[in-house]
Amino acid sequence: MSAARSSGRAAAGLLLVFALFLPPGSRAQQTYPIGFETQKTAKPVLHGRHWVAITGKPLAATAGAMVFQKGGNAVDAACAMLAATSTMWDTLGWGGETQALIYNPRTGKVVGINALGVAPSGATVDFYKSRGMQYPPEFGPLAAVTPGTPGGLMVMLAEYGKLSLADVLAPAIQMAEEGYPIEAQAANSLEKNKKRIKEWRYSREVLLPHLGQAREAPVAGELFRQPDLAATLKKLVAAEKAARAKGKSRKEAILAAHDRFYKGDIAQEIVRGVREEGGLFTMEDLANWKVRIEEPVKTEYKGIEVYKLTTWVQGPAMLQALNILENMDLKSMGYNSARYIHALYQSMNLAFADRDFYYGDPYFPPAEPVQGLLSKDYAKERLKRINWEKNDPSIGPGDPYPFQKGSNPFLPLLEQWNRQTPEKKVPDNTQAERDYERTFYAGTTSVQAADAEGWVVSITPSGGWIPAVIAGRTGIGLSQRMQSFVLEPAESPFNVLEPGKRPRVTLTPSLALKEGKPYLSFAVQGGDSQDQNLLQFFLNVVEFGMNVQEAVEAANINSFQMRNSFGKHESKPGKMLLSEQVPPWVRSELKRMGYELTFESRTSGPINAIYFDREHGTFWGGSSHHGEDYGIAW
Repeated sequence: MSAARSSGRAAAGLLLVFALFLPPGSRAQQTYPIGFETQKTAKPVLHGRHWVAITGKPLAATAGAMVFQKGGNAVDAACAMLAATSTMWDTLGWGGETQALIYNPRTGKVVGINALGVAPSGATVDFYKSRGMQYPPEFGPLAAVTPGTPGGLMVMLAEYGKLSLADVLAPAIQMAEEGYPIEAQAANSLEKNKKRIKEWRYSREVLLPHLGQAREAPVAGELFRQPDLAATLKKLVAAEKAARAKGKSRKEAILAAHDRFYKGDIAQEIVRGVREEGGLFTMEDLANWKVRIEEPVKTEYKGIEVYKLTTWVQGPAMLQALNILENMDLKSMGYNSARYIHALYQSMNLAFADRDFYYGDPYFPPAEPVQGLLSKDYAKERLKRINWEKNDPSIGPGDPYPFQKGSNPFLPLLEQWNRQTPEKKVPDNTQAERDYERTFYAGTTSVQAADAEGWVVSITPSGGWIPAVIAGRTGIGLSQRMQSFVLEPAESPFNVLEPGKRPRVTLTPSLALKEGKPYLSFAVQGGDSQDQNLLQFFLNVVEFGMNVQEAVEAANINSFQMRNSFGKHESKPGKMLLSEQVPPWVRSELKRMGYELTFESRTSGPINAIYFDREHGTFWGGSSHHGEDYGIAW
């Protein structure tokens, strides 16, 4: 070996040792030599000029690419990916819910799509309490809100797309009818949950094709067919075709398919199948439900406008956290230093405590104090609650009403809420904690799409995940979202169950504009962790200069102090998930501050994102390596 090569290797070794002891912020974007190239991330950035399509499954991303190649815009492609992921049971089924933000280049505005189902007419507080339930159940027909994803897809497509419903559903229909090679994640989830799946007639017939054998679910790579679902989707296409034959416009024809799903023979079979299993749906429940096109809420962080859906999801909590954090010099703290982590944890706890008490369906009284919650002055007031020496397990909701020139009608409940906080803790036993963490990260996938015309779509669809009740012979797996309601006003006067009401859910697409133009589109799966992960992704880009792929792969923290939106709605004050790479001195300092630490190699759901490069007129796509999410660009 030459002296030069020997000294070069020695120098490289010293550099690596040195890098291991750099502060986390310094190491976040460190590159190491691999041959003649450098590798920063597990996946490369997706560079595109014409379009980007990213979602939770590789085949579903291909469906988006197929529709782009047909001449569709980002809305068409997003709808195709939504249909494909629903068909593939990517932590959702066709009877789940869809939430979206869309940037419309023709108006320069961001619009929200509210396609969350509602509680059926028989779903009352007394109904569930009479069955000894503290909350609606996690699984089964009594966990189901009305289907939202089909309506959300068709309304988005009708209002903002270019192609026909037949074009957009073609990949999903082919997958359902001919079968697609099922991936290990879904196949193994079916096998793991087969005991519960067997409780429901139509679910076991569809999801367990090898009943009676040692393995009753399909195996990875096996062609998984869903003829009932294929027939349902073909009925939608047939309704569109019939309407067009009668001279209806493209939009009217798509909405005719919508009516067949919610008012026609498909609705009849959904209702029949659900009631056969003991559910509560009526034809009126489906016929009266509608998609709402909304104005989203927003805040400004250092000149960047960040948009979220309003209080029927948890999205405004991220905006509240940004308002608090904007008052700090985060960059000087250092990426994932103990002080930075403490600032994140405490700010998120303040914002999520407000979520737990004040968020709910804005179409039902009482009116949520949104103006106060998103006030910059309120954020400064909340900032005063942070104890910079240790974690504060007693953090509860604040009072935003004075910041919108009002008085709080729920002060007695607010005081009661704070007194009850310790009673909501997770019991200190291993199984309880496992169940808690399972529900904390439950469900959801994400869809990101953008095109050269300027359309941008960010979606977080969910519901109807495995194990789901399938409604009769429709192939439609139903949502389990009822569990996100509460039955006592003392927990949240805004989110108490009522027939026709939407539960406050975790699903939270994100869009950011800079100088009035798209800057970032981003979303993630993972229940109550979603807006925690998205907050850190955003700061990774804006404060720490990471590119979009570095930011989606970067280590996050997760707080478990907020109340779980699922199961028994418990919390674990002071518990924190950290990356295994966090150095010992940071761990030691956090323990000194009262945190209970747990570690994983990957500390977020799979974040998907698009960055808009205005200088070059191109897209940068990011899709983390934390799941099966995948993207394609051109």
